[in-house]
Amino acid sequence: IAGPVEVEPMPGYWELITRGSSAMLGAWRDCSHCGLEFSKRTLLDNAYITWTEIALFFFCAFLWTIIRKRLTESLFKPLAQWCRLMPKDAAKMPESAWKLVFYTMSWSYSTYLLFFSSYSFFNNPPSVFSNWKSGITVPTDIAIAYLIQGSFYGHSIYATVNMDTWRKDSAVMVVHHIITLALISFSYAFRYHNVGILVLFLHDINDVLLEFTKLNVYLKARGGGYHLLNDVLSNMGSVSFSVTWFWFRLYWFPLKVLYASCVSSIQLVNNIPFYFFFNALLFALLLMNIYWFLFIVIFVVKLLKVKEVNDVREYEDEDARKAAEELLKDAENNDDDAGHHNSAQR
Repeated sequence: IAGPVEVEPMPGYWELITRGSSAMLGAWRDCSHCGLEFSKRTLLDNAYITWTEIALFFFCAFLWTIIRKRLTESLFKPLAQWCRLMPKDAAKMPESAWKLVFYTMSWSYSTYLLFFSSYSFFNNPPSVFSNWKSGITVPTDIAIAYLIQGSFYGHSIYATVNMDTWRKDSAVMVVHHIITLALISFSYAFRYHNVGILVLFLHDINDVLLEFTKLNVYLKARGGGYHLLNDVLSNMGSVSFSVTWFWFRLYWFPLKVLYASCVSSIQLVNNIPFYFFFNALLFALLLMNIYWFLFIVIFVVKLLKVKEVNDVREYEDEDARKAAEELLKDAENNDDDAGHHNSAQR
């Protein structure tokens, strides 16, 4: 009878730096045959993705866009009007409501996979590379998660430019979505899906807390008044968001995911394909997490000074003003239509 699997203790930052750099330098020295031709051959030999899966990706990305537009028009905008939000808040509320719905669903599913199924990737990150081989079958439950997440980030590239409120970090957000989509697509094709689930779990929680906080910021001033419950919830959300950002993205992500991808992968898989490419993408993701953490620090300092939660990334630009005016016009037209309808009935 096999005994319990020994779990390697989670490393510290110093161990990540020393052992990670040593592993990468060793891999670089051993890669005397690396080059464009070798990369092309490795890609053709190890990437497994079908045209059906590609078609499903584009279909679902289009579907997310349609669902968001329908929910915005039929639910989120009427809800903003019913709550009598301030015009600038009513213009931004549908975006946050949509993202809160999606990220709550996606994070709940990745939580289920990591903690309520047979996968032990969170507690034993090196196991993401155990029994890896080229072209291995992706389990259906993980494949579903990949389809949901990959198609959503495909939709998000379009949405950040054409649907969302433009902010100071929106250009970085587009880059983030492209890198995330590249990680999702290539990790699926090269069968590094176990790593991908861990990465998604560690990142989606912050999006849930961010959108929850923003919605309560909008709701606390609804109707021109002050609502204590929403103010308390927005403050609780902002504190939780700041703490979990550091804990999940700057502590667990480098020490669980990056250590496994830099060190454990080479130990467990001989000649692991595209080692430098995937680690470069993961390190780019870490650098963006650090970049956004600077916004969080500014946000916390501002919160301590003015004791009011706001998004420091927001632009008070012409587009936001126009969006607010359009929302008000819609509300006035609805009121006029209702008035004419009532007059006709009388």
